[in-house]
Amino acid sequence: MDYAIGDVQGCFDTLQQLLKKINFSADNDRLFFLGDVVNRGNKSLQTLRFIKSLKDSAEMVLGNHDFHLLVCALTPHRPNRKDTFQDILQASDKNTLLDYLLTRPLLIECNNALLVHAGIPPQWDRATALKRAKQVERCLQSNDVTKFLSIMYGNEPTKESDFLSKDETCRYSINAMMRMRFCKEDGELEFEHKLNTNQAPNGFKAWFEHENRVLSNIDVLFGHWSTLRNINVDHVYPLDHGCVWGEKLSALNLESHEVTSVHSIETN
Repeated sequence: MDYAIGDVQGCFDTLQQLLKKINFSADNDRLFFLGDVVNRGNKSLQTLRFIKSLKDSAEMVLGNHDFHLLVCALTPHRPNRKDTFQDILQASDKNTLLDYLLTRPLLIECNNALLVHAGIPPQWDRATALKRAKQVERCLQSNDVTKFLSIMYGNEPTKESDFLSKDETCRYSINAMMRMRFCKEDGELEFEHKLNTNQAPNGFKAWFEHENRVLSNIDVLFGHWSTLRNINVDHVYPLDHGCVWGEKLSALNLESHEVTSVHSIETN
């Protein structure tokens, strides 16, 4: 069976409980983590080591917290007070783990579904989404990755344009696929609001609520947005259920679409 799992964020013990509940077998099943496997929880190192150890039985997309770890490890940018991935930064296998993250995709196609951390802008079709993801992935695997990471933070540009540089296009793609919640129909991004969809800022909607969204007939599985409640949009599967905040960690069976959850047992 194939399962998509929401934001683990270093909640290693809860992840193990969830895998027991779905009777996960590394020989027969595959896990697809929807990003943010590290940070905020207290066992980021164990979590990342475990996921990497699963080899072909696990894949993950990069989330904003995973990306933040890379920035803090490979550029002069320092961790924030709330960051809890110092165990990775001090680990003997740090470089191996960072190399693993640098080779993770931003977008995965599986069973005709698209798996991403935050979302896909409403104006993108499948080909555009894959192209934008690949562009960033090539930069993350280049010899200039430190330079690339050092200029990827920032909220601008909020919109796509034919006049953007390659770096600006990559920054928009990273912000869209790793950070987006609300946007306009043309993909203009907004980063201040993080509550449920009924509290959208003026002129904006949740990225998946735009009527003319190109990928509205394709299953999209994502994490990132733990405050989402009562979402009933066809082909939209939000799976960040707030584990690190004491709520749930969930896995979705990609064949049956059945969701299995366990309550968080972490003590942060």
